[in-house]
Amino acid sequence: MKRGTTLTPALPWAAAAPKHRQTRPGSPAFACLPRAAQTIPDEALMARIVNFDRSAMHMLYARHHVRVYRFALRVLRDRALSEDVVSDVFFEVWRSADQFEGRSAVSTWLLGIARLKAFSALKRCPEEELDERAANTIEDPADDPASSLERKETDSVLRECLSGLPRGHREIIDLVYFHEKSIAEVAEIVGIPRNTVKTRMFSARKRLATMLQAAGIKQA
Repeated sequence: MKRGTTLTPALPWAAAAPKHRQTRPGSPAFACLPRAAQTIPDEALMARIVNFDRSAMHMLYARHHVRVYRFALRVLRDRALSEDVVSDVFFEVWRSADQFEGRSAVSTWLLGIARLKAFSALKRCPEEELDERAANTIEDPADDPASSLERKETDSVLRECLSGLPRGHREIIDLVYFHEKSIAEVAEIVGIPRNTVKTRMFSARKRLATMLQAAGIKQA
């Protein structure tokens, strides 16, 4: 059976999943998933998706769609385009699951696909035309109102500072600190040598620290 022929780009597995809510342990969205979805390794899900297992595809989507969305949003700064990237990424996973070789984490592979899709979207829609106001903070439902407000204010300043970095540097910071990727994983996602990742990260951290200090944000 040819991959991609049993599902359409409508992504039926996405309809039942919580929309861009973090499905991490302890969160309401995570608890709503079947018990199997909370314990099966990503690699096992990919093996099942190769065999056109829709339930495995739903589990993978529920587990990672927030990560992919937030990554795309930081690149595109546009909610609608980021939603499209999420759809494109997981449809690509469904069609090309057999191309996952297991040499990296599934999340690293997903972000690599997301990066390609996001930069393709940028080429279609010049960056200056993107609506930066769409990049509002996505609230964490686990936060109480006070900490949520404080986090919003800090994140707002951080977003402004990040937007002042060159795109290549901003991308490295996003992957390392927001997606907790290692130097090796970032190098694989971006497609550059590890030493280049280190150099960009050092330059980005130095410049970001200066901007945060000027904005009144104290670093620990």
